[in-house]
Amino acid sequence: MREKVMAYRASHSIRKTAKTYGISVRAIQDWEKIQAETGRLEKKPLERKWRKIDPEKLRIYVAENPDAFLEEIGEAFECSGEAIRLALKKLKITRKKNKKIH
Repeated sequence: MREKVMAYRASHSIRKTAKTYGISVRAIQDWEKIQAETGRLEKKPLERKWRKIDPEKLRIYVAENPDAFLEEIGEAFECSGEAIRLALKKLKITRKKNKKIH
């Protein structure tokens, strides 16, 4: 699709190209920039980074504190228990706690 759009763009205005293919002008501008920089029109791979939670520090913390609750770990990393849950899920670390019934 990108190649078709760029071929059409070679002989038409950016606005006409956007209207013809039903895409935004900004998308075409981005594709032109990518093509100028790399010579290709392939999508760039997504790069997602860890923000607050360092995965190695989290692994170490969980290994040293196996009984800590998500909220307690969150306090140590200055974030929420939900953020810790998602980080552990991303790291494929499971934490099951069995509640004792008396």
